Amino acid sequence: MVTVTDRLPLFPLNSVLYPGLVLPLHIFEERYRTLVRDLEVLPQAEQRFGVVALRTGREVGDIQGDPLEVLHPVGCTAEIATIKTHEDGRYDLVATGATRFRLVSVDDSGPYLYAEVEYLEDPVGERADVLGLAATRAFAEYQRRLLSAQQRTPMSLPELPDDPVVLSYLVAAAVVLDPHDKQRLLEAEDATARLTAEVELLRREAALLDRLPSLPAVELLRQSIEPN
Repeated sequence: MVTVTDRLPLFPLNSVLYPGLVLPLHIFEERYRTLVRDLEVLPQAEQRFGVVALRTGREVGDIQGDPLEVLHPVGCTAEIATIKTHEDGRYDLVATGATRFRLVSVDDSGPYLYAEVEYLEDPVGERADVLGLAATRAFAEYQRRLLSAQQRTPMSLPELPDDPVVLSYLVAAAVVLDPHDKQRLLEAEDATARLTAEVELLRREAALLDRLPSLPAVELLRQSIEPN
């Protein structure tokens, strides 16, 4: 197996991006304005950056010492779909998660972080089809209890994909979980491991909803805008 590496500008966030998921961003900090300006001059196919979740804190400026100690080791590339420029230099952009990567090294000598990354494959694993069915059922039950806890009218869920890899990321993004669990799902070695963990987490969260009805509702395929 050939290891594929690349050099990417990094955009640390206090959230996890998954392949296939949409990421809206509002860019106002100067360092990230610079990042977007640098990407704008590239061909559309090369306009991408790496998203990594922070272990602690919300600001890259909080990083002291080795960035690898503050950033999670696995992130996801974000491919820019649209960029809107404001007169005052701010940007609104929409990107889509594409490929997982592992950080090899991080360069903090410039206006924003750059990293050498190793791209990760997305194997399916064994029995993923069976686990996909179990995850689909567990997700439907989770959504039913979530709507009930929010005193919202039950509704029909959109049809979930059959592809186990796509399904595993969709469920990971849609479930209300703490950042540690979100990151653990991103780092799963294959779709089988991710779906197995999701079934356990969905059953846990569904049980919690019976006792904690004030948990926030999350709508499938909807994400809020991330400020930088």
